[in-house]
Amino acid sequence: MISVVIPAYNEENAIAYTIQEIRDVFKKMSVDTDKYEIIVVNDGSTDQTGKEAESQSARVINHPHNVGYGRSLKDGILNAKFDAIVITDADRTYPFEMVPELYAEYQKGFDMVVGARTGNHYRESWLKSPLRYILKFLVEFTAGRKVPDVNSGLRIFSKKTVCTYLQHLCDTFSFTTSMTLAYMMTGRFVKYIPIAYEKREGKSKVRLFRDSLRTLQYILQAINYYNPIKIFILFAFTCIFFSAIGFLMSAVFGLHSGFLLGIGGLLVSLIVMCFGLTADLLKQIMNK
Repeated sequence: MISVVIPAYNEENAIAYTIQEIRDVFKKMSVDTDKYEIIVVNDGSTDQTGKEAESQSARVINHPHNVGYGRSLKDGILNAKFDAIVITDADRTYPFEMVPELYAEYQKGFDMVVGARTGNHYRESWLKSPLRYILKFLVEFTAGRKVPDVNSGLRIFSKKTVCTYLQHLCDTFSFTTSMTLAYMMTGRFVKYIPIAYEKREGKSKVRLFRDSLRTLQYILQAINYYNPIKIFILFAFTCIFFSAIGFLMSAVFGLHSGFLLGIGGLLVSLIVMCFGLTADLLKQIMNK
């Protein structure tokens, strides 16, 4: 029994095809129509997205105005009838035919199975790559494990499990990033399966700079909530790095200011680590 949740904003040209593709995949899986549901969260679309979804007999939840990707997923998840939740996008970028493989892994006991995007369309923008690497580094540093895709929108998980995290997950583009961190930093079992990411239908709703900053914000908030000492360790090592540069400048060029920079960096890193230990202690007290 599977509930498929699709957030949609101005996707009238793709939503009908997406719903039909989902039905075709479930038909091949021999899943009866009463054993799955398709929920389309029409997030304040100004086109015919909602009517197109209704014409395909999907359950449609209408938002009176646009409130965001994460909020749409939350509403869809809370309204789902079945415990197994699959989320995907309405723009035809995710290959839903990979869901049987994801579901097979999910049944092995994983708390979440994610489609890790690959292909030219995933890396189509040269500007996105450095931003992805920065965010990926922060998430991997925080989680302490490899994360092939931080914010993939094709994943399967349990409604019962995810509902314990919903109040801490963001309402915007960074929902999947905050979800990844929440699961990994609380010891959940997460599996990644490579998928081919396709060219989207229509215009992207992502604003690169703004949404990247918001994602960074939620990553830092997640670190602060689940494992605060990690962010202080990162800041401390940054101070030590600049301290080493200062000592190097002092040794090579004989600059007195470089020596002062080195000493100052070491002192600041020590202070930062003290704050980190205090924050970690407070977190342990709050968890009791």
